[in-house]
Amino acid sequence: MSHSTRQHVPLLITASRLFVSSAIWRFTGSERFGNVLIEGLDSPDENLRMISGTLLSRAGSRIIPMLRGAIKRQQNLPMILTIIGDVGGLEQASLLEQYMMDERPDVARAARDALRVLRTRNE
Repeated sequence: MSHSTRQHVPLLITASRLFVSSAIWRFTGSERFGNVLIEGLDSPDENLRMISGTLLSRAGSRIIPMLRGAIKRQQNLPMILTIIGDVGGLEQASLLEQYMMDERPDVARAARDALRVLRTRNE
């Protein structure tokens, strides 16, 4: 195995874990596997964060209860709020509004952007 190939093995293993977890979550609804995707948003690797976000968005509104749980844990709020804007219905607007004036600029900006996306999508 070449040096450059070996550098990518951990990424592939972790990305594979995300894809497998997504498939198992979709099939079983197991929170354990859904949480793997949410934890992927905290990865130091930008590619893994993007994969996790994409897989969560693909899950659609079915993932909302798990995203609400992540919000209660204050886990990666900007990404979680963004995904809620992507997949949620208008019933999620009040949740996003709660964070629009957050003292953390990245959280407030994510909430405003997510609310704009949510409202545009649901017009």
